Amino acid sequence: MMSATTIRILLVDDHAILREGLAALLNGVDGMQVIGQAGDGATAIDLYRELLPDVVICDLRMVPMDGTEVTSTIRGEFPNARVILLTTYDTDEEVFRGLRAGASSYLLKDVEPAQLVDTVRAVYTGRKAIDPAIAAKLAEHVANDALTARQLEVLKSLAEGRSNIEIANTLYISEGTVKAHIKAILQKLGARDRTQAVTIGIKRGLIREL
Repeated sequence: MMSATTIRILLVDDHAILREGLAALLNGVDGMQVIGQAGDGATAIDLYRELLPDVVICDLRMVPMDGTEVTSTIRGEFPNARVILLTTYDTDEEVFRGLRAGASSYLLKDVEPAQLVDTVRAVYTGRKAIDPAIAAKLAEHVANDALTARQLEVLKSLAEGRSNIEIANTLYISEGTVKAHIKAILQKLGARDRTQAVTIGIKRGLIREL
């Protein structure tokens, strides 16, 4: 039987084995109970409306609705909803998308059980529990100016190995304009050269690794 202080948890993950493992872990912790499980985003939203859990633990990478969309939808209807995003990936852009959607925490799936439990308790009390390393990335990201749409196109072309003249011809701009965009990209990303700019772009999730 749940006490008045029991933290009621909804688990959302498209891998049943992982869900069951998390459920077993959390149900074994005094003061916590998994009251529902969902294997996709739409089901998660329906269950949230029905159960009104205290905390949602949601996988970030799901299809067709990912964890960021689930978080945004739930928070749109229930502004006080508390969501922890879990993932096997930690590309910067995914972190920022999740936090911007209103997630209270972001953890990798290889997190130690004790840290997961501590995070659930912290989020339940209304605190944001952001790993220091992720917080540092967030601060760095915010400090940098965002790349423009055109600069993102140029960065993608750099990742494809195109020369300045090839980029110019593809985007219908002058070679001088391409050079100006590359200079701005290097400055904004803090990169010393084109190769490092591409590496940083991939790491931040700005472009996909080819």
